[in-house]
Amino acid sequence: MKVIIDREEEDYFVVETENQDLANLPKILVPGGREGDVVNITIDPLETAKKKLEVQGLMDKLFD
Repeated sequence: MKVIIDREEEDYFVVETENQDLANLPKILVPGGREGDVVNITIDPLETAKKKLEVQGLMDKLFD
């Protein structure tokens, strides 16, 4: 999903989505972002799988 930074507020950017909805995006997620920038938001399936395995390993240690 691509969003466009519409404006800057105190701790977040107001972004416009592809279907013209507005949403708040914490500034910390877009360091150096500026009004008019296009931000691409994606899900990384490989990193997601790695994190799930990591969490499962921690839970196995905790509950064994």
